Amino acid sequence: MKVKVLRQVSPFSESYWETFNADVPPETSIAALIDHINYNDDIVDENGRPTTRIGWECSCLQGICGSCAMVINGVPSLACETFVGDLVKNKNKDVITIKPLSKFTVIHDLVIDRSKIFENLKNTSVFVGEYNPEKSSPSKKNKEFEHQYSVSRCLKCGLCLEVCPNYTSGDNFYGALFANDCYMVSSRNTEKAPEIKDAYSKHFANSCSKSLSCMDVCPMKIPTIASMAKMNRK
Repeated sequence: MKVKVLRQVSPFSESYWETFNADVPPETSIAALIDHINYNDDIVDENGRPTTRIGWECSCLQGICGSCAMVINGVPSLACETFVGDLVKNKNKDVITIKPLSKFTVIHDLVIDRSKIFENLKNTSVFVGEYNPEKSSPSKKNKEFEHQYSVSRCLKCGLCLEVCPNYTSGDNFYGALFANDCYMVSSRNTEKAPEIKDAYSKHFANSCSKSLSCMDVCPMKIPTIASMAKMNRK
């Protein structure tokens, strides 16, 4: 098959497409496919021209760190959880396209800068703060634990922001992961709840069009609509 990768040397350089030939079994993940291309010291493109290794980012390779988020065949996905066979099966396609997430600054090739996510959370004070065991553990007093646990699994990978039609630069609208974290903090810290509700209204509720595409691509299947419903009631 052919693998088309949108490459970029640095944040200040122009992007360009480069195509590689690859022969891998269908159970190969996209992460392993990139490793396969990068394996040799003398890497060449489809025309035999020498080129450099594809820059990308990973940590766990088990779908729990979110580092390998990218756009694969037009769909924001984790490279370690997307498989060649699923992309080409019954579609008569032998071309896989890989791009970096477009809503963030590209550092190099498929490596992006997600610092905006954490800056927004920090600037709006969206962190739990003091530990409260009654509101943080499964108990009769904490009826929210199941959803709290679901929300806590967010990887901050950025896939929900990439697919969101309302999220652009993150300067005003902070996206689904922000809504989930707002719910988490307000449900576990009563003292911070009022300021969190204000931040939620300003940076999410007033701009979300509820396309719910965020839930479609979330690798942890977080029910963001439930977080929105709980926050809207507050």
